[in-house]
Amino acid sequence: MEWNLLSAEEILAALRAGDVTSVELTEAAIACIERDDKAINSICVPDFDRARAAAHTADQARASGEDRPLLGVPVTVKESYNMVGLPTTWGMPHHRNYLPAEDAVQVSRLKDAGAVILGKTNVPLGLQDMQSFNGIYGTTNNPWDHERTAGGSSGGSAAALAAGFGALSIGSDLASSLRTPAHFCGVYAHKPTLGLAATRGMVAPPAPPLPVEFNLAVVGPMARTARDLTLLLDVMAGPDPLTHGVAYQVTLPPARHQRLSDFRVLVIEEHPLIPTGSAVRAGVNRVVDALVDGGAQVARHSDLLPDLAESATLYMQLLVSGSTARFPTESPEQVRARLAGESADDHSLDAARSRAMVFSHHEWLEVSNRRELHRHQWRQLFAGFDAVVCPVTPTPAFPHDHHPDLLERRIDIDGVEYPYFDQFVWAGLATASGLPATAIPTGLSPEGLPVGVQLIGPMFEDRTPLRLAELLEQRFGGFQAPVNRAGTSGG
Repeated sequence: MEWNLLSAEEILAALRAGDVTSVELTEAAIACIERDDKAINSICVPDFDRARAAAHTADQARASGEDRPLLGVPVTVKESYNMVGLPTTWGMPHHRNYLPAEDAVQVSRLKDAGAVILGKTNVPLGLQDMQSFNGIYGTTNNPWDHERTAGGSSGGSAAALAAGFGALSIGSDLASSLRTPAHFCGVYAHKPTLGLAATRGMVAPPAPPLPVEFNLAVVGPMARTARDLTLLLDVMAGPDPLTHGVAYQVTLPPARHQRLSDFRVLVIEEHPLIPTGSAVRAGVNRVVDALVDGGAQVARHSDLLPDLAESATLYMQLLVSGSTARFPTESPEQVRARLAGESADDHSLDAARSRAMVFSHHEWLEVSNRRELHRHQWRQLFAGFDAVVCPVTPTPAFPHDHHPDLLERRIDIDGVEYPYFDQFVWAGLATASGLPATAIPTGLSPEGLPVGVQLIGPMFEDRTPLRLAELLEQRFGGFQAPVNRAGTSGG
């Protein structure tokens, strides 16, 4: 049997039935990586010796009657998570030799659940791109087409899943860093509600691994099926024991509905600030067809939806002000000198990004307060709807673009070029207000590239979009293994 492309759920069933051992699964995954990852470059830090030892331990534990949530399942971890014995660099060459002293909370939770960690997956420099390449580990290629990006910043994890390198992976999401790679590689990802899963130890070196309340960023699961997302989220969910105590538990409410016919769904296909490409629009419409066929209530408009243009602007301001505080690319004086030549009447996203680079604390608080109004609007919207379907980005995976100045890059949407960063508007729809969002594959573009959508749900009701993802997967299928179009066999 081809074990490498099975779901974690199927693998666990086989392990419990005695049809396979963790050692056999781990050796199969390692063989697949050694054969295929030279062309993809997703596993930037292999940890095969410890994986083999962990698999052997898992088999012994199962033989003695143990059965933990992920016991014996091969998985991968995004490079940005601290893991004892392996470097954490965030793709920054000057930190290539940084070795953390303790595991990140989520790495500990994987180990406690019995997972076998095969290694770490590639990221962009400082996690600051929609592509995964850096000066230490090189470029991760999309398993569907090696000339295209796998996405970022969890691009290595998405590519690894699509290629069959482990059944699950953990990533993070600030600017759709879980959702975009999933969309580009044809896999599943879930951006949890802000604060649901502890983030300690997912920190840029050499910062100490302390509990941090992030303004936008979350950590979350990636998988090849919707049910596996729920399986892994249940392992990851819960606050940091350092701040809440070991006994503190989080109980998420159940999904609002179990049947597709009971769901009330709002579909958003177009954004006022950037067009939706034809391939992505077709993916949205495939979801609409499945919803309608399943008897769900579908609407294309609601006055309760927060203003999309303002939401995108707020998100850009929050994103850029936070990112430049951590990783400044220009001095404040340089930015202010550049801004002096810009018109005060310029309300473009480019202008919003530039101004946010030198925000005062007072300005940041004003933006954050406006965000609270949007959160309240979402609460009102979700009184009448259960989920919102919308694009992840305007296009499928685009060709590699390593231009050093990200502001000079462009994204091609059906033959017309737009600013590279403008494609983040769909990321911000859920992120700015801290909402959960599940990225699901919806089929292939005319070029044969994966296309996905995101399902946005109410805050702390993560199980609702996850359940909708399962129901849609049953309707029109989910993950497809990459065809052998660019030298990969899909594991």
